[in-house]
Amino acid sequence: MPNLTKRLQPTQIIALSFLSLITVGTVLLLLPVSTVRGISPVNALFTATSATCVTGLIVMDTPGDFTLFGQMVILCLVQLGGLGIMTFSTFFTLLLRKRAAPHQRMMVGEVFSPEPLEQFSTLLKTVVLVTLAIELTGAALLFSVFQEKMSMAKAIYFSIFHSISSFCNAGFSLFSNSFSDFKGNTLINTVVPLLIIIGGIGFIIILEVYYYLTRFRQKRPFKFSLHAKITVFVTVLLIPLGAIIFWFIERNYSLKILPPAQQFFVSLFQSITPRTAGFNTVDFSILSNPTLFFIIIFMFIGASPGSTGGGVKTTTMGILIANLVSKLRGSERVNIFRRTLHEEVINRASIIILSAIIIIAVITFGVLIAERGNHSPDGASSNPLGTLFEVVSAFGTVGLSTGITPKLTSASKVLITAMMFMGRLGPLTLALALAKKGISAHYSYPEESVMVG
Repeated sequence: MPNLTKRLQPTQIIALSFLSLITVGTVLLLLPVSTVRGISPVNALFTATSATCVTGLIVMDTPGDFTLFGQMVILCLVQLGGLGIMTFSTFFTLLLRKRAAPHQRMMVGEVFSPEPLEQFSTLLKTVVLVTLAIELTGAALLFSVFQEKMSMAKAIYFSIFHSISSFCNAGFSLFSNSFSDFKGNTLINTVVPLLIIIGGIGFIIILEVYYYLTRFRQKRPFKFSLHAKITVFVTVLLIPLGAIIFWFIERNYSLKILPPAQQFFVSLFQSITPRTAGFNTVDFSILSNPTLFFIIIFMFIGASPGSTGGGVKTTTMGILIANLVSKLRGSERVNIFRRTLHEEVINRASIIILSAIIIIAVITFGVLIAERGNHSPDGASSNPLGTLFEVVSAFGTVGLSTGITPKLTSASKVLITAMMFMGRLGPLTLALALAKKGISAHYSYPEESVMVG
């Protein structure tokens, strides 16, 4: 096995790690002790993939259909999937004071850093310890709310579960209606979104902020990377924009009966959660089609590189828009924040966007075909926009749903399962994992122009 891992590329190791974790999770969920009334192999695979890929789409009610053991299996899959099973194995290797293998260093570099890693041990320990510290802090804050509604032991369990699920952007909840009963609770509507944002902004940003604060105390200069600047800029732009759009469209519909303060919280929460979190404080099955379409766009963008979230990533979208603006201005170079982007980075962003669109189109088409004979009385399962919503939710590892996922056929569930896996790895990562080494051509053909547009 060690010789095999040395021959594999980092992206292939990541893919195999997630597949192994999904397999183990599926087997554990199939055990009679995991569920109240049993579970089919397809539903077990779907749930294990959703948890490992920190998606949150469900075909069974988490608090009602799974036992405490089953819920703990889901929670462990979420935590391991959020950080990556190989990252944990490497971390424990470092704790045992063993030197990490080169392929392990390369793998973590693929996940966490756009640049070659320095001080690998310190970096990895910081990532895991900061993650645990954030999750424990979130759990402590959530406990103050849950202890008023349940016993102390149950409140502790609920606090830890939802803190991990929030930070890992998983969207799994021990409440059947997610956080709909807490739409007016200030602490829930502050802590949960903050955990989602921190988990979805990427570990590189967290580490840069940590290093900045350390240098600041030491009165030493520190410059944020271009990656951090683009990530923060796009994130800060999307959150208020999404809240305004949601409120504007839904103010006379789902928000109409709510007081102004709750309208603010609901709009802000629903602006943050489509960026791969999956929690909700309103029933998405009653939202208008324009709202669902705008949320699809947000789910497609997703979180940031090196984070617990999916989607095409904020930096990819930021680079694509910067390239568009530069070309419209007639500039040959793409400049952003007083830096010029490499052409390779721009090409990679374009490939990611295009491959994501193709994958989503293919899976959506497949689900629509599989659902031809599965028409519900209200036509929800045969609604193309609803189907697209579920597929993009799976791709972005979001977990939001209009309620049609449990009604899907087994074939559709398998397609959605594949979508969650591809969405977690990312289109480019998946392509690199499956691709063979390219052969450099020592010749070229004559160039010729083609009309476009």
